[in-house]
Amino acid sequence: MKLVAIVGSNNQVSYNRLLIEFIAKHYPKFHLEKLEVRELPLFNEDIAGVTPAVVEKWTKKINKSDGIIIACPEYNHSVTAALKNAIEWMSYQVHPLKQKPIMILGASTYPQGSSRAQLHLRQILNSPGVDANVFQGQEFLLGQAKTAFDQSNEISDPKTVSFLDDCLQAFAVFVKKVKRGNKGGKIK
Repeated sequence: MKLVAIVGSNNQVSYNRLLIEFIAKHYPKFHLEKLEVRELPLFNEDIAGVTPAVVEKWTKKINKSDGIIIACPEYNHSVTAALKNAIEWMSYQVHPLKQKPIMILGASTYPQGSSRAQLHLRQILNSPGVDANVFQGQEFLLGQAKTAFDQSNEISDPKTVSFLDDCLQAFAVFVKKVKRGNKGGKIK
């Protein structure tokens, strides 16, 4: 299964990037390709008709993928401006997120993980023009991220790793059902 992982932070040091890198390392069956929101220019409607090359690159990678994982940090109870910027680009002249299976997860230094940002991101991804197929249930919220990773950037708690495994396995099933449904088959 080929997945694209979007790191929703433009910080050099990001627990959400560490989370994506952990998934890529420990779940090689997903063939995960990481996209960084910091690659994208600031969205500007005034450049209508001109799609930046990096936006075209993202569009091709997303279109070729089976699904997307978005690592969503939380700032001021919402998604980062950089992540919202990425979604603006992916829903303006190009629409690669349309009906694409998407899993939201996130890491935060606070106990609640990125729960409020994830709720807000679900609303954004379900809005007209984006129309993503957002995976429901089994939300992965990594709280206390400063202590969740060890010195080797591994998630140190086995129960957390086990829950992440359950969430990713459920997402893999969801992706297969969506793919089958998009081909005209019945979802069981």
